[in-house]
Amino acid sequence: MSREIVAGVDGSPESLAAADWAAREALHRGLPLRLAHAWRWEPLDIPLAQDPETQQRAAYALLREAEAAIAERHPGLALTTELLPDTPVTALLGAEDRAELLVIGSRGHGAVTGFLLGSYGQQIIAGATRPVVAVRSRDGEQAEPPSGYVLVGQHGSPEDSAAALGFAFGTAAARGAAVRAVRAWSLPALYAYSPASMRLADEAGGLVPYEEKALREALVPWRERYPDVPVTEHVELGSAGQVLLSGSGGAQLLVVGRRARRGAVGPRIGSVAHAALHLAPCPVAVIPQG
Repeated sequence: MSREIVAGVDGSPESLAAADWAAREALHRGLPLRLAHAWRWEPLDIPLAQDPETQQRAAYALLREAEAAIAERHPGLALTTELLPDTPVTALLGAEDRAELLVIGSRGHGAVTGFLLGSYGQQIIAGATRPVVAVRSRDGEQAEPPSGYVLVGQHGSPEDSAAALGFAFGTAAARGAAVRAVRAWSLPALYAYSPASMRLADEAGGLVPYEEKALREALVPWRERYPDVPVTEHVELGSAGQVLLSGSGGAQLLVVGRRARRGAVGPRIGSVAHAALHLAPCPVAVIPQG
């Protein structure tokens, strides 16, 4: 099955900014773009049109307006639209089986407070099995510098962050951009020290060289697969969220991994992804880990 990029639109300036980002990404990757709008008729408690036909016509009109706006800005793009008869979360998650990635919009609130992701967006990111990009919008314009690097967080073993690194390198290659790979580390708790763990650190020359070696080894297969992508490595003491956010100002895209986990109220996106989605000034790609 051919792949495509799917962007959710709901008529808001934020979703149109996300669709515009998705259009450019589709052109970078040589993929078609599908604009999807979720609509299911339900009686309303406010004095608006109640009959299904009228509401459906409004839903199709919303899609046509979004399609016209994107087609005008990106005339060479293979573009289609689809009205999905379901709730937004279920509809977009149902569309991911044919998607290279899903793109959703987020409402901007300024550089200090970040942006409100919204309950729908958080549920989509938590439940998706494909990468999801949340595009921050400021007054309907998506916030992405015209140049810059693709910033990606690496943690644990090479396998732990393989999905995020692969997405970051593939995106950078498609855009002709560089990758900035970041590994955050912290001093282990006293009870975590053991002869075996400290021997590994001693063999590497200390804790910092050990972390640098771990990052370097995780990047080896991706440097080999994408030899033309420039790469810089950065290891810093601190929490992963703080370290990534400190480097996100000059990024075209921030890429973070998300482990599949469930809490008492459903799937969770994890603390690092949560911080990135709410505070990063650039678009954020959340990649499900294996």
